[in-house]
Amino acid sequence: MKLSRNYMVATVIILSIEVLIALYVNDKFVRPFLGDTLAVILVYCFIKIIIRERVLMVAALSLCIAFLIEILQATNFIECIGLEDIKLARIVLGTSFSWGDILAYIAGAVLIIIFDRKRR
Repeated sequence: MKLSRNYMVATVIILSIEVLIALYVNDKFVRPFLGDTLAVILVYCFIKIIIRERVLMVAALSLCIAFLIEILQATNFIECIGLEDIKLARIVLGTSFSWGDILAYIAGAVLIIIFDRKRR
């Protein structure tokens, strides 16, 4: 198994951007929409570090992971497992369901596919 250096770099860059957004941006577009769009791309890049699978397959997997986290938010999962007082858990898992988040996740998956097609 050979790890992808390019996806490692992309993961670190996107994670850094996500952290900066979480720490310094508190608006109604960048943090909620762009942050969630980038979250799907971050998951995609992280998976692609170790898995050499087709773009569509990994994009779909990334989208499913994002949807799962959103479903967990809708069920108050973070409170069920007793992590509601841990700030990092609240940031990573989120605390509330939003249809806008679902749209942002879909936008992230679409951007992955568009970027891949343009790259080829």
